[in-house]
Amino acid sequence: MDANNIWLNVVAVRQASPLVHNITNYVVMNTTANALLSAGASPIMAHAPEEMEELVAISGALVLNIGTLSRPWIESMLLAGRCAAARKVPVVLDPVGAGASALRTETCLTLLRTVRPAVVRGNASEILALCGAEGATKGVDSIKAPSDALEAAMQLSESFGCVVVVSGEEDVVLGGGRTVRLRGGSALMPRVTGMGCTATALVAAHVAAAGDAFTGALCGMAVMAVAGGMAAEQAAGPGSFQVHFLDALYAMQLQNIHDHVVVEA
Repeated sequence: MDANNIWLNVVAVRQASPLVHNITNYVVMNTTANALLSAGASPIMAHAPEEMEELVAISGALVLNIGTLSRPWIESMLLAGRCAAARKVPVVLDPVGAGASALRTETCLTLLRTVRPAVVRGNASEILALCGAEGATKGVDSIKAPSDALEAAMQLSESFGCVVVVSGEEDVVLGGGRTVRLRGGSALMPRVTGMGCTATALVAAHVAAAGDAFTGALCGMAVMAVAGGMAAEQAAGPGSFQVHFLDALYAMQLQNIHDHVVVEA
């Protein structure tokens, strides 16, 4: 995968404008919806079980994000996941804060077993928690580096047949015997809430456009790194970084990909 391939998928998202159905948390709804719109995709944030079947049927991908869990939302996630499986709509799971509480970890494991997501994107602590590690998280923030979670990510991928993305200073995408590392982004990204959730939403848009989980996951994370690098060149701090990040998603061109991300197989 090189910059030209990533660019083709950026164009595919802009042209196809896939609808991404998000069952996600209160904190990031506005942020991730704006990111999807800036990238050229079409977001919908919907949680009512009464409309899950209809909305999944017209979506290109489904995001399940456990950031602000409740029992009714868990039931909606399971229902939407079953609808997605029946219609072969790819599911991207964001295990926000897995390991911080039993409810979060058990919910993720239930979703993995029953929904069989195409992609799991989390930080190192979350990926480790899904494989049984304890004490590896600080709320929703990771206290581990992506390299610490590679063995767990491989185990997760093999157990559930999914692509796994471990995000951090270096992003790692692995699955089906392939492992790719991405370097880019900015040190300002962890200072802005919802950047991990935004990565998950962009991965979903790119999976919908690519029709392939590994390619979509890799391109979605590459776009995050490129937009982060572009935004950092203009930003004075976290506040202005958010604005410039959305502008970068909207304005991104092939040369920006060459300039702001390194992809290593």
